[in-house]
Amino acid sequence: MPRRDESRLLIIDRKTKNIKHKKFSDIVKYLRRRDLVILNDTKVLPAALEGRVQGSGYRVQMLVLEKISDDAARCLVKPAKKFKKDAVILFSNGSIATVIEQFPNKILRFSCSVDGLLKKIGKMPLPPYIKRESVKSDFKTYQTVYAVNTGAVAAPTAGLHFTKNILNKISRKGSNIARVTLHIGHGTFKPVRSNDIAKHSMHSEQFSTPKETINLINTTRKNKGRILAVGTTSCRVLETVARRGHLLKRCPREGSTDIFIYPPYKFRLTDMLLTNFHLPKTTLLMLVAAFCGYDLMMQAYKQAIEKKYRLFSYGDAMLII
Repeated sequence: MPRRDESRLLIIDRKTKNIKHKKFSDIVKYLRRRDLVILNDTKVLPAALEGRVQGSGYRVQMLVLEKISDDAARCLVKPAKKFKKDAVILFSNGSIATVIEQFPNKILRFSCSVDGLLKKIGKMPLPPYIKRESVKSDFKTYQTVYAVNTGAVAAPTAGLHFTKNILNKISRKGSNIARVTLHIGHGTFKPVRSNDIAKHSMHSEQFSTPKETINLINTTRKNKGRILAVGTTSCRVLETVARRGHLLKRCPREGSTDIFIYPPYKFRLTDMLLTNFHLPKTTLLMLVAAFCGYDLMMQAYKQAIEKKYRLFSYGDAMLII
């Protein structure tokens, strides 16, 4: 895997319809003084666990989706049929968990704190399309360099390309950097199966927007600067808080959002978007299509495939201006 900032960067200019091919470190050239870069500083939990069913010894996998209490959590499990009520799961460190509820997701009661168990034996929850086991290096590479607020079960992958050096160059150029938090849930990978996309049930995720970020957004707007959303998650936070207008005097600072952005959509706060290349039929791809335009997006994807860009989470990036 190349260094973070050595990834490739496809540039789409929405006005001219031009597509260029650069490297990620070139992103600094596309920013101006008084622009604002919005980062999602969520930190990925080592939320993947492996164990064996007591009695049968059958191997099972689970993803901790949400803590219910210090020693209980709602989990996604495989194979689900092995997780019957009262089933006991044995872990490698001697801890156990008991299934106390089965639907809609399994709820397990652990013999220790959930956080403690994840810290000891949890693995990074790589996306399901990455067909390998999580390894030690993923604890570093599947985390942004600015991750601080723990709570996600997937990484904000557009941010994986940044290094501290790139962030310093952006600041020296006169662009501002601000943070939001959106804890990405497992539902981010859920495909849209309905023929009517408006009927798709969007997953809800927790977000927060610091007062300093709101102030910088307002200042950027007043100074005619542009706002770059780093990733679809940052974009979703921006568009959630923008529902009450550009000057965010009474916007929600924190809460949950299930905003589903698809064409046509009028973006209120997002002027530029940095994103990775996404799977077909996902809400992520539909957000990009809404921002870029479907035909131009498909033209860019065609070029990316022809030029052998790396796609998806550990892939290359796209900057839409």
